[in-house]
Amino acid sequence: MDAAAPPPRGQEGQGDRSGGDEGGRYGVLLYYKYAEVPDAAALAAFYESHCRALALVGRVRVGPDGVNATLGGRMAALEKHVAEMSSNALFDGTDFKLASCDDPVDERVARECGFTSLSVRLVKELVTLCANPSLATPQITCAGRHLSAAEFHSVLQSVGATSDSEATVEKSEVVVLDARNVYETRIGKFRVPNVETLDPEIRQYSDLPLWIDEHAEKLRGKSIMMYCTGGIRCEMASAYIRSKGEGFENVFQLYGGIQRYLERFPDGGYFEGKNFVFDHRISVGSLKENILGTCLLCGSSFDDYSPRCRCSHCRMLVLVCSTCQDSTKDYVCELCQKNGKQCCQTSPRQGCKTESELIDSSDFGIPMIINQSATSTIPRSNGSEQLKKLKILCLHGFRQNASNFKGRTSALAKKLKHIADLVFIDAPHELSFVYKPNPDHCSGRSSLPSGTPKRKYAWLVAPNSIFYAEHDWKIADAPFDPLQYQQQTDGFEESYAYLEHAISQMGNIDGILGFSQGAAMAALFCRQQQKTCGSLKFRFGIFCSGYPAPIISDFDGEPIKLPSLHCFGNSEDHDRQIANRASTELANRFDKSCRSVIEHDMGHIIPTRPPFIDKIKEFLSNFI
Repeated sequence: MDAAAPPPRGQEGQGDRSGGDEGGRYGVLLYYKYAEVPDAAALAAFYESHCRALALVGRVRVGPDGVNATLGGRMAALEKHVAEMSSNALFDGTDFKLASCDDPVDERVARECGFTSLSVRLVKELVTLCANPSLATPQITCAGRHLSAAEFHSVLQSVGATSDSEATVEKSEVVVLDARNVYETRIGKFRVPNVETLDPEIRQYSDLPLWIDEHAEKLRGKSIMMYCTGGIRCEMASAYIRSKGEGFENVFQLYGGIQRYLERFPDGGYFEGKNFVFDHRISVGSLKENILGTCLLCGSSFDDYSPRCRCSHCRMLVLVCSTCQDSTKDYVCELCQKNGKQCCQTSPRQGCKTESELIDSSDFGIPMIINQSATSTIPRSNGSEQLKKLKILCLHGFRQNASNFKGRTSALAKKLKHIADLVFIDAPHELSFVYKPNPDHCSGRSSLPSGTPKRKYAWLVAPNSIFYAEHDWKIADAPFDPLQYQQQTDGFEESYAYLEHAISQMGNIDGILGFSQGAAMAALFCRQQQKTCGSLKFRFGIFCSGYPAPIISDFDGEPIKLPSLHCFGNSEDHDRQIANRASTELANRFDKSCRSVIEHDMGHIIPTRPPFIDKIKEFLSNFI
């Protein structure tokens, strides 16, 4: 079968696409397309307007190499979307996987899966196979041959049915390779009699190339049958295997992934358990309804991820049955246990069932900068014991990025180097390159800013804001408005989910520090955590030149119960960007019994001179 031709689909899949009474039902649509996109920015803008017009939610990633979409909405709207995209020659041969399902009922799960809003983003590549930028990305044209669900099943059936006395060599030449993460394979996988199934047991997709490299000899000369959830991860992973050359030519991938296989074989076929999905459904099973997963603590059969329990070290999802769930417990996943990590004493906040958006790391990377010294421990004065330094997540302000915020806080990092490590992260909303023209007195013309433009980001953006992907300067369409932050009301849900995912990749974070819009976002994040989870991820927060973002109507209800330090310009209006009253209003949203305030006369900065830095150190000393 030609790899570029779409394989036949089972009747079950076609039934899901029918119109009629299905129009009022909820549905989920998954598809991807690898193709050269001549104008990715224009396509992303089309997705933004078209999907919003149909009231669709979910995630769309548009890159120069194609599109990856996971969308939710009413079946009639999703069918209109499929018809619209099918009319575009770019999507010729695309497998639109549409399934009807129940409406999202758990707002917490829907939020973390990105199914309460629409997120359309421009990306450099659809999936990031390797986090190491020095390694070349394999050519997608080298991907393994597509096998339909029926073909994939037929191969497994012919090999698995061979008796032990027959064709031993043939059986040894076929292996089944799961390209998914370990939290997915825990609850479902292919099991074929007499055929070896390889589970890399990886935390994230970008770990797969290293596993392939380490097991290259095990794969050499074999016919490799690969599978994943919907097919996109196998495209790049199979290309990576085949790029190794001689002995790695015979790579095959399940076209349409487990989803198409279960539609073709509703009794499960050779697939046991449930298919983990990255939307509000969490998982989809077959008619067999068998349970593969087990509770991390007691070992009883259990495969329900809806409690959202996570490893306290790496923040990966873990399975903990209702009997063993305890909000005061640390959970340690099997991978961290293999690395010798143990449970430790914890406060209730660390055992909180988090609402992290469960997006596979192949969807987008989380760029982080860690300002970390050689040691992460603090020597005691008597030299007999060392204390672990605090780890603080730092959120930059509007139109900044992790790199320049790290530079602006270098003096702060130096003053805190013995007690804290600072971690910096870019916000998810990229901004266009704009400038306010300054007349050139010699020529009478406006001069462009010098140097190469650097990417700038935001946590919150104004409604209907437009992002120009081109790296060219644009003249600002209006004078700079110091009150612009009052109009930045969009983008919270995406930023919230993005932060949740980032934190899940970082392990334990002790506190959060936000500056200006970063402080507003940090407060919103903590408020939402308290509202949906009942407790917070952090032990403390530092909010510098902050303000209450006007996007949550009930934000002024119950105070945020987090030890907090608020640092801002005094009433003399030394901070000309964020007024003293706005920062005071944000401080008043926090529990006054554990709230501290520092007012200074140093403008729109984080002060590092005495006595202000001494007060910051004094505050942090409470958590060491």
